[in-house]
Amino acid sequence: MAGDKITGTLAFTVFTAVLSSFQFGYNIGVINAPQQIIISHYRHVLGVPLDDRKATNNYVINSTDALPISPHPGTSTPVPWPEEETVTSTGLVTMLWSLSVSSFAVGGMIASFFGGWLGDKLGRIKALLAANSLSLVGALLMGCSKLGPSHILIIAGRSISGLYCGLISGLVPMYIGEIAPTSLRGALGTLHQLAIVTGILISQIIGLDFILGNQDLWHILLGLSAGPALLQSLLLIFCPESPRYLYIKLEEEVKAKKSLKRLRGSNDVTKDMNEMKKEKEESSSEQKVSVTQLFTNSTYRQPLIVALMLHMAQQFSGINAIFYYSTSIFQTAGLSQPVYATIGVGAINMVFTAVSVFLVEKAGRRSLFLIGMSGMFFCAIFMSVGLVLLDKFAWMSYMSMSAIFLFVSFFEIGPGPIPWFMVAEFFSQGPRPTALALAAFSNWACNFIIALCFQYIADFCGPYVFFLFAGVVLAFTLFTFFKVPETKGKSFEEIAAEFRKKSGSAKRSKAPIEMEFLRATGTV
Repeated sequence: MAGDKITGTLAFTVFTAVLSSFQFGYNIGVINAPQQIIISHYRHVLGVPLDDRKATNNYVINSTDALPISPHPGTSTPVPWPEEETVTSTGLVTMLWSLSVSSFAVGGMIASFFGGWLGDKLGRIKALLAANSLSLVGALLMGCSKLGPSHILIIAGRSISGLYCGLISGLVPMYIGEIAPTSLRGALGTLHQLAIVTGILISQIIGLDFILGNQDLWHILLGLSAGPALLQSLLLIFCPESPRYLYIKLEEEVKAKKSLKRLRGSNDVTKDMNEMKKEKEESSSEQKVSVTQLFTNSTYRQPLIVALMLHMAQQFSGINAIFYYSTSIFQTAGLSQPVYATIGVGAINMVFTAVSVFLVEKAGRRSLFLIGMSGMFFCAIFMSVGLVLLDKFAWMSYMSMSAIFLFVSFFEIGPGPIPWFMVAEFFSQGPRPTALALAAFSNWACNFIIALCFQYIADFCGPYVFFLFAGVVLAFTLFTFFKVPETKGKSFEEIAAEFRKKSGSAKRSKAPIEMEFLRATGTV
């Protein structure tokens, strides 16, 4: 298997591609550390400094007695309306802050639909270059946010960065899946997630108050993602275009061979070419597939539902809740510096994603996903038990803490990285871009739903919230067990056959006829 080693060009190209994923992670994590500083800056810009000063000034203007200028005008005879105004202003600040966080997910949701389309239109390399322009604009807006109306600049910058991350959440797994040799597809596919969690960790570290997460430098912290964007734009010039795109989309066999030779580091690329020829024959028989066709055509419906469920499992497993909750759980456990424990969670996150890079080709995708989900199920239960009994036994906080660390490590072994590249493996060239776009959209949409609703659910359920997640995780684990096929080391045709097996024999007879019909229509 000469073609299945990691060559310099392949390593360089994958590294360049996952710089996008790194920015994605950086943008996810960067907003958390300077939260209080940005909120106080919003207050300052909107003229609601230090909670009540505005109310105090109004109080003075409206009062004949100018004595009680206390920080809380309510302590003396209050005039009713400034108090309300303060509440409104505080409400406004809170709303602007939640917009600053969630506008990112809205951008991602919108753009995730266009990643595959852009990749087909411009080619994978040019699409990544075009996307980088969005990243730079977003970073510039956020980097300058201190100079202008910061809330507007930050929300606009976050939305544009969200658009960028939405595009690349489809583009990067697609590009890596297309340039990787079959036997390395899983391991290289996992690097997308590894780069995301590295980005999150780096943003948490740089966001410490003695580095950039302080009053003077927070805007630089937000704008720093321009660095990897510029670096990637330079490096992309030297990356080979996806041979699958060149051969199957553009029918440029010579260029595809040249690109393959660079990627495989050998002149013998017949194995890859044969695999692509087979795929091309298939894709000429399957026309470009629309979203409705993916749902209505029985050949695609099964893999699509599984693909969407894997992404929903990833988001609804409660991992975001953990990142959100970790600091307060560590505080309850009596840690004086919970921020370092949170960074610890980030580090574990990264280590176990790296572990899964090595495991994914050994153990198989499906088994890792199941191991990860089962582990998370038990951790969620222990975490809830720990939180519920915290008042009775002080040591329970340590159980919750260990459960957090274990939960994160189980997540990164399976549900973290695997959905991204498994979806690319479920579909052949025809439906792949549409399917990846839908999967990315469902991931972003679930992310957004969690971001919006988690606060309310947590307030409502209190410490029992992780029992809820345990239930959800259990449901997804059972679904995976019964419905998800193993894709390790299989060609796209073999995977399709697996799906037909899983969905029952009744549909099996129908599928070949349908393929014949598609072939007939495809040749017209």
